Amino acid sequence: MPRLEELAAFLNNSVAVRDKLEISRAYAPAVEANLGGAALGDDCAAIPDPSGGYLLLAAEGMLKHFVANDPWFAGYSAVMVNISDVCAMGGRPLAIVDVLWASDHERTQPVWDGMKTAAHDYGVPIVGGHTTITHGAGSVYLAAAILGRAKVLMTSFDAQPGDSLVMVVDLKGSFRNDKPFWNASVGAPPETLRTNIELIPRIAESHWCRAAKDISNGGIIGTLVMLLQCSRVGAVLDLDSLPAPPGIDLEKWLISFPSYGYLLSVSKANQVPVINLLTEHRLACKVVGEVTANSDLELKLAGESIVFWRRNDGGGDYA
Repeated sequence: MPRLEELAAFLNNSVAVRDKLEISRAYAPAVEANLGGAALGDDCAAIPDPSGGYLLLAAEGMLKHFVANDPWFAGYSAVMVNISDVCAMGGRPLAIVDVLWASDHERTQPVWDGMKTAAHDYGVPIVGGHTTITHGAGSVYLAAAILGRAKVLMTSFDAQPGDSLVMVVDLKGSFRNDKPFWNASVGAPPETLRTNIELIPRIAESHWCRAAKDISNGGIIGTLVMLLQCSRVGAVLDLDSLPAPPGIDLEKWLISFPSYGYLLSVSKANQVPVINLLTEHRLACKVVGEVTANSDLELKLAGESIVFWRRNDGGGDYA
């Protein structure tokens, strides 16, 4: 138990994890305003398309220090993470627009180079946006938005008790510098990136999966809590079962943002075809837990267990 208690304390002290655990408070004003009447908390806004299916609309802002310290990769990530959001809802990305502010053209160039590389490699065009040179602006500010389309929608609101929690991740990569970012994207063959982003929509269209989330900043734990909050369920997560790179500390892996990683809530009847499809494409994919009917996120490790988080009407308590 001490090992598991220490791990829980580490996760609770992670800023990225805590931000995700409390994220429902961040969008509470939008819920109160009832913007568009849509359910909030998903990866994208899903807009019924009169021609069939759904249009998906999402946006991501890049942290100021990230843009300052690694501008090329911040530009690349602005495209990559938006694509992941669309895929997590069973969609295919159509186009990206940017929002970029800086004090001079020279400071925006590496950002643009990163965005253009990602757009080319994933095959998703940048079609416009809002790019402004404002003298005296100081820092570079970056955000991007994406439009996608889903034939069959997966949401964060449809995980059901009894579902298997399935994790898929591309382990063919390495950490970027000393950051908790597992890079299986930059430098990968474009045909591999384009094939992989087709897999989650294929699962949705086969009606094999009810709910999904892409593993984002905040890692596996933060992402799972967001899924549980939206679906109003609990889960047991078996940390011994997580697909992970060899030799990587569990603590670092749990807070890492993989460039290709998803948590899927899959009925037991469908877990075999889901896992088979993903592993056929050289992705690591395993059942890592189960969705439960209670309000707890229970972590299991080496035969021990601990309740790490408990949902309540205010968003969540730490156990």
